[in-house]
Amino acid sequence: MISKKSRILILAPHTDDAEFGCGGSIAKFAKNGNEIFSIAFSAAEDSVPAEFDRDINRKNMYEAMDILGVPKKNVEILAYKVREFPEYRQKILDDIIGFSKIIKPDIVFLPSKNDTHQDHQVICNEGFRAFKKITILGYEIPWNNLSFTTNSFIMLNENEVNLKIESLKKYIAQLSRNYVNEEFIKSIMRTRGGQMGARYAEAFEVVRWII
Repeated sequence: MISKKSRILILAPHTDDAEFGCGGSIAKFAKNGNEIFSIAFSAAEDSVPAEFDRDINRKNMYEAMDILGVPKKNVEILAYKVREFPEYRQKILDDIIGFSKIIKPDIVFLPSKNDTHQDHQVICNEGFRAFKKITILGYEIPWNNLSFTTNSFIMLNENEVNLKIESLKKYIAQLSRNYVNEEFIKSIMRTRGGQMGARYAEAFEVVRWII
């Protein structure tokens, strides 16, 4: 069970992944008084459209996390190049271990083990190595997942759903992508809610559950 005293860490390969994967849950945790930390390993500068500043995703992540209730001091954005994480696997693991010693989280959220994106796979695998002694939940990025096991759910209310959507709207360089769509994002949360008798929810894979 996630208590109000839990320290929660979200590992995000790129600057919008935490919001997509568990933005509603972050809003819930923040409202409940948990201390939340969010680390993105890349601002995906090489994928930013030419009409935007290359560091736009960095600025937008701070804005998005502020909407969800995570203060800037608890947000870290590293500088790994998008789609090149496998080349830096050991360095990424060393970074994660360094953060683990500072943050000492009680629960970690990271990409699903069935996520096909190479950067996401590295964060999932190295995150597990660093945090295998604590609870780990894998979050859902539907367009990347070959499959997804929905064996953990976090119920969301209307306000938490809206905060997730508003946080994602901050990523202005991403708005042209077909998955950055309010109807689509909300439909996933409706579907996950319907699976467990609620109006809205986010679903997670249990990677490890420590009681």
